[in-house]
Amino acid sequence: MVLAEDQALLRVGLTRILEAGGIEVVEAVDNAPALARALVRPDVDAAVVDVRLPPTFTTEGITAAIEVRRVRPGFPVLVLSQYVEPLYARDLLAGGEGAVGYLLKDRVADVDAFLGAVGQVAGGGTVLDPEVVAALLTRRERPLDRLTEREREVMTLIAEGRSNAAIAARLFVTEKAVGKHISSIFTKLDLPQASDDNRRVLAVLAWLNDT
Repeated sequence: MVLAEDQALLRVGLTRILEAGGIEVVEAVDNAPALARALVRPDVDAAVVDVRLPPTFTTEGITAAIEVRRVRPGFPVLVLSQYVEPLYARDLLAGGEGAVGYLLKDRVADVDAFLGAVGQVAGGGTVLDPEVVAALLTRRERPLDRLTEREREVMTLIAEGRSNAAIAARLFVTEKAVGKHISSIFTKLDLPQASDDNRRVLAVLAWLNDT
């Protein structure tokens, strides 16, 4: 197994916990380039990775985890994070292949549970921190959720390439009313000021990405 954690004390502590649990740590690294090199080693069969690693402390760890699973499908990865970051969890789970885990670092204090999570992931299972699950299940408002039923009807017709006049005829309203609906749609979708033609395209892209 390879361990990637930039904090020296935690890296040493995790290494000792894993090895005491009978898991060989062939490399313990503290940065993204070293992790990338370690993950291609033929004797590395799993990884425990911090989400944020040097040099930028942004997404190096999660990016490496996703990349190794692209190159080596089903490669077991347990990701550790200081905070709940549901977007990263979604990215990691997107493949739907299992052998993945996402835990908050606080959970490491329960050594038996941590080792159990590592073993479950290594065996092809999935482990998610309860706080991460709660965040994933919390439905966040999307801009498209702000649209009224009539505005959704207008958006459907815009996506079909219909003009304001055609939309008005289809919905039995005036072109002025259609214009007001479209203006409201642009506002609710937080579209930047631009020509109406450009904003129609952006609105359609947002609509198609959500349907």
